[in-house]
Amino acid sequence: MRASRILQAVDAHAEGEPGRVITGGMPLLKGNSVFEKMQDMAQNHDDIRLQMLREPRGNPGLCGNAIVPPCHPEADAGFIIFEQTEYPPMSGSNTICVVTVLLETGIVQMQEPVTELTLEAPAGLIKVRADCRHGKVTRVTFKNVPAFAIHLDAPVEVAGLGTVKVDVAWGGMFFVLINGETIGLDPTAENGAEIVRISEAIRHATAEQLPVQHPENPEITGPTISNLWAPPIAEGTHGRGAITISTGTFDPARPQDASGILDRSPCGTGTCAKMAVLHARGLLGVGEDYVNAGPLGTTFTGRILETTTVGDHPAIIPSLSGQGWIYGLASYTLDPSDPFPQGYTVGDMW
Repeated sequence: MRASRILQAVDAHAEGEPGRVITGGMPLLKGNSVFEKMQDMAQNHDDIRLQMLREPRGNPGLCGNAIVPPCHPEADAGFIIFEQTEYPPMSGSNTICVVTVLLETGIVQMQEPVTELTLEAPAGLIKVRADCRHGKVTRVTFKNVPAFAIHLDAPVEVAGLGTVKVDVAWGGMFFVLINGETIGLDPTAENGAEIVRISEAIRHATAEQLPVQHPENPEITGPTISNLWAPPIAEGTHGRGAITISTGTFDPARPQDASGILDRSPCGTGTCAKMAVLHARGLLGVGEDYVNAGPLGTTFTGRILETTTVGDHPAIIPSLSGQGWIYGLASYTLDPSDPFPQGYTVGDMW
């Protein structure tokens, strides 16, 4: 066997959302923070993202993570998140996958019944508590970066839909949040194709008409992702959401060809963005939980720990908890004669 690259990876999912975690074979990335290392990967090693997420090694619904040495002295490990069209600064489901992999494979020593550790994400330091039993991570709870709302009930003109009112909030990524009831669309798995088409049209229009940037890092812009939400239906939950992750560029002249995929989990950063919106409206207070259900019926539990400010924006510091499961171990190779070194996409499902 010939190989110009070998990447070791562990495949996991968090409440249904798959997150491949690269544990070995990464190049030495440059930077004085994990954010700068993420930029180096995006600019100089993006072929790794493409190779791991595209066919034949990946699929449209797959997310990726690369374990990297941390730069902050308080961090036990660093990780870079990568998706089909971007490098998110933070992701809840991917954090849960990374913690599960780090502890269950022994990269970071597990302590039962509770392991506490600190991760350095591109968005900053993430304090983690992992409940552990018999070598298994049974629950991951982490303190997320501050979340805040920027726009509430802002009108956006969307081709084919007219005026749509949206919220724009940061929960680790910039989200456009859409009340599904206002456009007659319920966030169920069965409506997945229509949710992707409509959500991508609204996200694209919002990004053009209401562009935002993070007040503490202007290189982070958006919104880049959408959250179509609705009231709860399951007992013990407080809301539902369907998160559309872009898998390609959006052509406003051909909205019917929008490419995207639904997050299989309730989405951690999307849940935190929703909590920030609820708090801004006076509907969720400090110490209160928010149990959010995704399209598969699985849940993440968020809680507002305290309030703060980010720039001029009132903000919350949320925690989020859920569970992850490992489902595969692999070494991914690249044959130097492979005609598809960066993988490929085909329009039947991309």
